[in-house]
Amino acid sequence: MNVVYLSPHFPPNYYRFCVGLRQEGVRVLGVADVPFDSLRPELREALTDYRHVADMHDYGELVRTLGYFTAKYGKLDRIDSLNEYWLEFEARLRTDFNLFGIREDGISTVKRKSAMKEVYRSAGIRVAPGGVARTVEEARELIAQTGFPVIAKPDVGVGAMATYKLHDDAGLVRFYDEKPPVDYILEAFIRGRIFTFDGLADRDGNLVFFTSHVYSRGIMETVNEDDHIFYYSLREIPADLEEAGRRTARAFDVRERFFHFEFFRDDRDDGITALEVNMRPPGGLTTDMFNFANDIDVYREWARIVSQNRFEASWSRPYHCGYVGRKRHKRYRHSHSDVMATYEHLIVHHEEIDSIFRLAIGDHGYLARSADLDELVELARYIHETQ
Repeated sequence: MNVVYLSPHFPPNYYRFCVGLRQEGVRVLGVADVPFDSLRPELREALTDYRHVADMHDYGELVRTLGYFTAKYGKLDRIDSLNEYWLEFEARLRTDFNLFGIREDGISTVKRKSAMKEVYRSAGIRVAPGGVARTVEEARELIAQTGFPVIAKPDVGVGAMATYKLHDDAGLVRFYDEKPPVDYILEAFIRGRIFTFDGLADRDGNLVFFTSHVYSRGIMETVNEDDHIFYYSLREIPADLEEAGRRTARAFDVRERFFHFEFFRDDRDDGITALEVNMRPPGGLTTDMFNFANDIDVYREWARIVSQNRFEASWSRPYHCGYVGRKRHKRYRHSHSDVMATYEHLIVHHEEIDSIFRLAIGDHGYLARSADLDELVELARYIHETQ
């Protein structure tokens, strides 16, 4: 089996997907814009072949590279990066090379938030009122129905970057004077907590693994206020959240893919409101949290799904796994040494975070696990306590 993997070195922990593929006997063909010698040794060993391209945004160069792989190894079977940034490139390449997976005719519903809303509605899942507004006048018509505050975010965007909370008409006018030249969607502000429904579907659309995470605060606020974040996995998923997640997976026809669905638990009625879908694993170190919460290797299980459509691991969520991020500009009461000395029995991993992700998840991240959620909450408070 021939699998082309785009940018296998990024995010840094995703090299394990290529390792998993190689362990399953797959021929892994890497493409990226960094020299082969700069790749970590485990990744170099996992790759059957690697092509260093000058510009990953040069579609013609990507086509020629896939043509080279085809001539050398035979028909290609899959192309992926598990990275939202490359979804549209992947879809176009799958279309041109007749490969399995999301193609050009299906990319809009998983990239455009406005299109996601329509799919959610067709599945009977509540969404925040709103829509694309290209001018101040169109925005005012929407806000006449929703009221302030509203959330403004790119209709096509990654994470919470360039997302804003607008409180009044003066702020609205200022936003339209200064916003980037892309379509923005405006939505009513929902007061509530963010819950995710994350997992992996097999080739037939069966959910072979799923879990849920709860956030201490929204990513938008974390980014815009440059604050730190804590989020953790649940051991038991509320029935209404699981039902909404399963209906979303069916509505978006998720097959042989990771998924990351976001929902609000609305403060007004405790109901579920859909936020957005992502046809990729959740970001940061969350795939590692999958593993620590269940004592599995989800990287290799994904490779088994791709190569054989089999998921072999058993999982029961014996632990909550939490991520606690720190930011360098904050003055923390407890040093890293203090943290490790006090909570070494709970902390399973920690590392410096790539600067590209720092606004969302911090400069340094800790992963900890416990069967007792109160222990994780206490740990997070200790790590986040400032002077």
